[in-house]
Amino acid sequence: MLETLRDKRMMFVGDSLNRGQFVSMVCLIHRIIPDDRKSMITNGSLTVFTAKDYNATIEFYWAPFLLESNSDDAIVHRVSDRLVRKGSINKHGNHWKGVDIMVLNTYLWWMTGLRFNILQGTFADKDKDVVVMRTEDAYRMAMKSMLRWVKKNMDPNKTRVFFTSMSPTHEKAIEWGGDKKGNCYNQTDMIDDGNYWGSDCRKNVMSVIGEVFRKSRYPITLLNITQMSSYRKDAHTSIYKKQWSPLTPEQLADPVSYADCTHWCLPGLQDTWNELLFAKLFYP
Repeated sequence: MLETLRDKRMMFVGDSLNRGQFVSMVCLIHRIIPDDRKSMITNGSLTVFTAKDYNATIEFYWAPFLLESNSDDAIVHRVSDRLVRKGSINKHGNHWKGVDIMVLNTYLWWMTGLRFNILQGTFADKDKDVVVMRTEDAYRMAMKSMLRWVKKNMDPNKTRVFFTSMSPTHEKAIEWGGDKKGNCYNQTDMIDDGNYWGSDCRKNVMSVIGEVFRKSRYPITLLNITQMSSYRKDAHTSIYKKQWSPLTPEQLADPVSYADCTHWCLPGLQDTWNELLFAKLFYP
């Protein structure tokens, strides 16, 4: 992988799930690099891992919607009323130019309900023009913006572009035959039903991805990790994660209430996502 990246930039762009895939990639390769020949620097939305002897970087850029939003701060982004600005991908896209291998994702931050707020003007406007759209229509708008940006700014002869499909969560144990009050907490086995598909992976949104990609003239490779990840109810960070605020006695007494059933443990499932990415890089 490092030889493939020699004199190149690889960038993961998206939300914390894409950051997990970025961290996984760094963890998979950094061990063969001497400590004084590698570095990791974070500056705002951008984190850069450098392999000095290869003149190679693996980077992560925080942009959970790809478009400009009120959740763009890489640290403080817990906003209850999410708002995305239409046609604003250049705000972040200007930081992506010159990348040789690009891995994009966006999904989970859109899933706040059946409707989504889209800003027509700018965030600086005193009176904001906000339009409420169906979530899949808002998501389709973002995907089309992404494809237009890629087509305009990326040379398919020089840059490989990937899009990672939706990452499933396991918040409802009843969906795989478990306790109706349970979730991924204390799950140690995979789901063995080959047809399992949780409600968190909205098929109407998955169909938007297929629809938009079929019409794309730029060759973007889909990393379809959704089905394989759906089986792994046992692979989440659960209660073993950094807590941003102290847990209450009530939470401590009920681990199900604070288990993280969205993000994944490392080493773990996301290493497999990168094995898939590796294979598609070599065998496009």
